[in-house]
Amino acid sequence: MSLLKQIDKDYIEAYKAKATVKVAVLRHLKTAIKNRMVEEKADSLSDDVVLELIAKQAKQRKDALEQYGKAGRDDLAKVEADELAELEQYMPKQLSDEELSAAIDKAIADLGASGMADMGKVMGVVLAAYKGQVDGKKASGMVKAKLST
Repeated sequence: MSLLKQIDKDYIEAYKAKATVKVAVLRHLKTAIKNRMVEEKADSLSDDVVLELIAKQAKQRKDALEQYGKAGRDDLAKVEADELAELEQYMPKQLSDEELSAAIDKAIADLGASGMADMGKVMGVVLAAYKGQVDGKKASGMVKAKLST
C-alpha cells in the first residue's frame, strides 16, 4: 500500500475513533500533499515526495517544540510533542548515532573529503543515501566535527 493511501486510511480510522490529535496532524499532512499535487499538476505523488513532506512537517514540529520549551510554554510543547509522535509513525527508522557516524565516514572516504570546504558534498551524499532517516542538524554537527579534525 502506498504511503498516500495509508495516510488516507489512517485519517478515516482516526476520524471515526475521534482521535483529535491524529486527525489534526493527518489533516495538515493531507493539505500539504494536496498543495504539492496542485503545484506539480499531478494526480498522485510518489512515496519519496510524501516522505519529504512528512519530514518537513516533523521538522516544523521539532522546531516549535524547541521554541516552546525555551519560552517555558510546556502546554504548547506537549501538543507539538504529541503531533510529532504521530508523524514519526510514517517516517522510516532513524539511523543510530553509530550508523550515522559510519555513513559519514564512508562518504568522507568515498569523496576524499579533507576539509570544511567539502562539507556540502558530504552532507549531500549522506542525506541522499539515507533519505528521511537522518536528522540534518545531527548529521551537520557530526560532519563538521569529523572534517575539522
